[in-house]
Amino acid sequence: MNWKWIATLQIIVAGAGSAYLFGFVLRLPLTPMRLVGMSLATVSFVLWATARVQLGKSFSVKPKAIAIVSRGIYSKIRNPIYVFSALWIVGFILALGRPTWLLILVFLIPIQVKRARREARLLEDTFGDAYFEYRKKTWF
Repeated sequence: MNWKWIATLQIIVAGAGSAYLFGFVLRLPLTPMRLVGMSLATVSFVLWATARVQLGKSFSVKPKAIAIVSRGIYSKIRNPIYVFSALWIVGFILALGRPTWLLILVFLIPIQVKRARREARLLEDTFGDAYFEYRKKTWF
């Protein structure tokens, strides 16, 4: 299957889930925390989707070293999919008015950091100095 179709399908499924959650949240009383949460979730989703498209055929469930993607969002953040998916979750937790659920980040963040490190080792082994130079210019 073509990577563009896979990316499109992922974005459609995530977008449909987001729309469903927004529909639920919009039935609740509108509070400042819900507005902040909905704004954060919306911006994070757009940035996540952009990062997913920019990653292109380099996306994989298991780490692969196809290429160093250093354009767009990847010129500033090495792992924007992890960053923006976590922020999307934070946004929805706030929008739902359940700030104690932020404790999920205690489990999510270490998993994402572990995955990012595994991917970084593979990229270091494959691309060497080119990846080290890229790391110097980017965050996480």
